[in-house]
Amino acid sequence: MTLLLVILFISGYILIALEHQTGISKSAIALLLGILLWTFIPHTDNEIINHLGDTAEILFYLLGAMTIVEWIDTHNGFTLITNHITTRNKRKSLWIIALITFIMSSVLDNLTTAIVMIMLLRRLVNEQQERWIFGSIVIIAANAGGAWTPIGDVTTIMLWINDNITSLNVIHHLFLPSLISLIIPLVIMTFRLQGETQPQQATNTNTTLAISRREQMTILSVGIASLLFVPVFKEFTNLPPFMGIMLALGAVWTYTEILYNRKRNLSPEKIHRIPSILTKVDYSTLLFFLGILMAVAALQIAGILDQMSTFLNDKIHNVYLINMIIGFLSSVIDNVPLVAAAMGMYPLTHTSGALSPYLMNFTTDGTFWELLAYCSGIGGSILIIGSAAGVVVMGMERINFMWYMKHITWIAILGYLAGIGVYYLQSLV
Repeated sequence: MTLLLVILFISGYILIALEHQTGISKSAIALLLGILLWTFIPHTDNEIINHLGDTAEILFYLLGAMTIVEWIDTHNGFTLITNHITTRNKRKSLWIIALITFIMSSVLDNLTTAIVMIMLLRRLVNEQQERWIFGSIVIIAANAGGAWTPIGDVTTIMLWINDNITSLNVIHHLFLPSLISLIIPLVIMTFRLQGETQPQQATNTNTTLAISRREQMTILSVGIASLLFVPVFKEFTNLPPFMGIMLALGAVWTYTEILYNRKRNLSPEKIHRIPSILTKVDYSTLLFFLGILMAVAALQIAGILDQMSTFLNDKIHNVYLINMIIGFLSSVIDNVPLVAAAMGMYPLTHTSGALSPYLMNFTTDGTFWELLAYCSGIGGSILIIGSAAGVVVMGMERINFMWYMKHITWIAILGYLAGIGVYYLQSLV
């Protein structure tokens, strides 16, 4: 039975990785995989409900966050940031775009951040090969920015919701390693650029909006503030993060209703209330998470993850090496199931009673969990298919897989390893 489950799981992963070649959605495969695995293991209804409850917390959080981000984007809130980039120097532009991406992806999802920045690049850079360089740095910056905050990436959200990490500690311990993982590739790629870009073409971003620039700025401020509010809400109330994001969504929804109630006789295409925003949310992504997280839960119930953790502990017994391996795996395997599998393999250890130094790595804010957040996120930059940001940039800019591997992979690895080194040095202080 164990062999059958492993074969099914690996087969599902292969089909998910070959989504573009097979033409079959990874969400469909994930749902099939998640349900099929449960049909082959002995289980109780309580086990399914418990794991579904844990999964639902993540799904509802993502639904709220994705809706708020889409609300900002629909009202062209992000253009208020990108329109302020006026320099024509290519090297300066690269640094500005990289740092903006790094900051934006720390509070927004990497996918949206990458899309926004690529749309900007199309107005800044005309030459294809140079735009590939800019796009590759956007991938690295988006993944680096998402690793050092509890709401910056789906994987950090998962760890945060499960109390494996806490907000202030993950920011304190991972900010510098994440920044270093970006700075090293950024410095190297800077020397490949020279000269100036062509002047930006003015665009009218308000053709389908019935709001003023001041209202646009309010929407951007309210949207970002609502996302930042969630970890604060959790710290003060001790309620799950999905409740904080739903509270924020309720506030945003109320504001939007009041905003458009004041504007009468508007044509339908200029009205963007939350129900219309919800139709733009990528529900297939939510279903992908549902399927893959339930599939990993099935492996945990079957005891397979315990066997894997025992093997790694016996053969390696070093949290740095284990996480380094996970990071390299995340360059070819989606980091969501990788982190879910690691969480199943290594249950959260509580501090009650005497613990060995090794087991202390698995307590809340332990070295293992912080490194897992770093490695699973940053490791996705090693190959262009290793992250959602990489896949979307690859699709939008038609970046060649082998070009990325030849020119970007090695510098992404340098940044990745340097960040781990910085984290280790911090732990000695």
